Amino acid sequence: MSEVLTVDAILFGFLVFSGILGNILVIHVVFQSAIESLSRRLPPSDTILVNLSLANLLTSLFRTVPIFVSDLGLDVSLSQGWCRLFMFLWVWWRAVGCWVTLTLSAFHCATLKRQHVAVGPLAQEHERRKVWVVLGLVWGLNLAFSLPALVYTTHVQGNATVELMVISCTTRPLLGCMWEFPSEEQGSAFASTSLALNEVVPLVLMVGTNLATLHSLAKHIRAVTSAGEAGGGTHGELERHVASERKASHVIMLLVMLFVVCWVLQVAAVTYYNHNRGHHAEELLTVAHFSASVFVGFSPMVVALGHGKLRRNIMRMIRLGDGI
Repeated sequence: MSEVLTVDAILFGFLVFSGILGNILVIHVVFQSAIESLSRRLPPSDTILVNLSLANLLTSLFRTVPIFVSDLGLDVSLSQGWCRLFMFLWVWWRAVGCWVTLTLSAFHCATLKRQHVAVGPLAQEHERRKVWVVLGLVWGLNLAFSLPALVYTTHVQGNATVELMVISCTTRPLLGCMWEFPSEEQGSAFASTSLALNEVVPLVLMVGTNLATLHSLAKHIRAVTSAGEAGGGTHGELERHVASERKASHVIMLLVMLFVVCWVLQVAAVTYYNHNRGHHAEELLTVAHFSASVFVGFSPMVVALGHGKLRRNIMRMIRLGDGI
């Protein structure tokens, strides 16, 4: 292995294992917080967060780790049956990660836009039920869309030339698995549909919901500040509420910005490969290779540092670990 490949492997390994550990930590801390709460149930926003971390964790374990292993020079190959199953799972979990990121952004935007926020256990239960219905649709519909992978995936031996790349699974033959469609037209149709439904549509909606969130947040802060000035006496509490809303918005917007940057790099590389394949194709695919893992690797860090409750619990766990 050359020195450049060694550096690449080290950087990629850092992304892989930081993503795995970070997502496990986020899931653990969220459930721990729910157990310690009075209701002993996950709040709606934390439910979405757990689903996002779960999709990213599964993607890391079953797709990114094998890529890292192959980068180290180990030859790992699957049979055709296992190839179809793994390609199906790769497409499914990648798509779920995109749509759950959008769900988190849309949930916070809807919360800010709401004129009257209902409180109490019944309201929380109703909100929780709606979130689970949306998440069930995200997992179910993307599972249905991923079914073609069970039919149009094949196993190849040795070196193979990739004629078509689908953005939602991988940027190269992995574990000996690659797409094989009956015709070039069918392959292009599936790749284009996958790009539109699982990449472009969520991205455009994320940008739209974040712009709406910024507008709603500014309007909400003005309204809360005016109410504080008129009511008096609760100024400190109102300031804490505004600061909490602002922090939540910053975390979600940072997550979406991270997703957008990684997405643009990966889509540019794969689109260039599918339609051009010039002398820059290899370099761009290396960029796609890393950008596909940057969001999974760094999103738990963004969430952990920006989420007040998570940050406090993580710091408490670190202090307990130091005391042992």
